[in-house]
Amino acid sequence: QVRLVESGGGLVRTGGSLRLSCTASGSIFRSTNMGWHRRAPGKQREFVAGGTFSGSPDYADSVKGRFTISKDYAKKTVYLQMNSLKPDDTAVYSCYALVAGSLPYWGQGAQVTVSS
Repeated sequence: QVRLVESGGGLVRTGGSLRLSCTASGSIFRSTNMGWHRRAPGKQREFVAGGTFSGSPDYADSVKGRFTISKDYAKKTVYLQMNSLKPDDTAVYSCYALVAGSLPYWGQGAQVTVSS
């Protein structure tokens, strides 16, 4: 069993920055893939960034060069630093964890709103 608790998010102007954190409890290993998806109003959920604690991260093309994911295995925490935010980044950001043999685990979601 895995539990994910997110923090961060909020309201920021275009060009601003925010940081999200996601701390896991339970069966998390260096090979566990963790990261974020987001869902904007009226749109489908999309992958943002993620990867294992031991490997290189992947990013959606729309956030490359602006978002950076970092991981602290000792704290079972992943961070998403979001810079140069745009109104199109407005969405609910949900942390996920992929554990072998289980359905994906999800955090409670964090609202990110970017004003123009």
